[in-house]
Amino acid sequence: MLLTSDIGNTSITLGLFDNEALIEEFRLASDKDLSLEEYEVLLKSLFKDYSVKDCIISSVVDELTAKFKKAVDNVFKINSVLLSSKINTGVKINIDNPEEAGADRIANAAGAYVLYKHPAIVVDFGTATTFDIINSNGEFIGGIISLGIMSQMKALNKFTSKLPRTDVSLCPNVIGHNTNDAILSGVIRGTASMIDGLIEQCEKELGEKAVIVATGGYSGLISNYLKRPFDFINPTLTLEGLRYLYQINSNSISELQKISD
Repeated sequence: MLLTSDIGNTSITLGLFDNEALIEEFRLASDKDLSLEEYEVLLKSLFKDYSVKDCIISSVVDELTAKFKKAVDNVFKINSVLLSSKINTGVKINIDNPEEAGADRIANAAGAYVLYKHPAIVVDFGTATTFDIINSNGEFIGGIISLGIMSQMKALNKFTSKLPRTDVSLCPNVIGHNTNDAILSGVIRGTASMIDGLIEQCEKELGEKAVIVATGGYSGLISNYLKRPFDFINPTLTLEGLRYLYQINSNSISELQKISD
């Protein structure tokens, strides 16, 4: 079985594939303070009933990358592959500095490329809210990075003296009649309005309509407030992109493992 691992700033998402079928999905906190041995214990506990033969890892947390890769390799007795712009990314990375492309964004672009029509815009709700743009030629041409929903909530609480910590929830009105609702309107409805506006501008630059794909934890919530609904909501897009990338690189895995080392 193939283990796909997406290390983000908030959580590590793990997907276990049996051929093309995603059979298990787990989330761990992206805890930089956990030791190698503690990550090994977690992996042994989660996958004790499965036989993991291969693994591909995308990571945007440098402090965790080597530690988590070693834990995976030690537990499953394999040499896992790290996703980067140096391997076959499935799509041409047509940006100024391809090495700047985050591994998760490469996986999103690859997933959208293989699953949906082009052009496509992937909106990923994580610690940051990111837009990944694939043009009609199937090229990843860049995107947009903005502050994520929870990051906005935390920032309002941390950097103001009177605004409370607010839980993410449905936003009943645009005009907040109390502080909690005013924050929800600014963050939730504000994010939706940002997405509507940026998608319109992206399509203007692309010169045509795009397929809009959402992934990440808050895609379902935000969809309630969009003028233009998402065409697809795919919570496992990043994991499916990783599976696809491992598959198309399967003939050169030994070379990829040398790169990962």
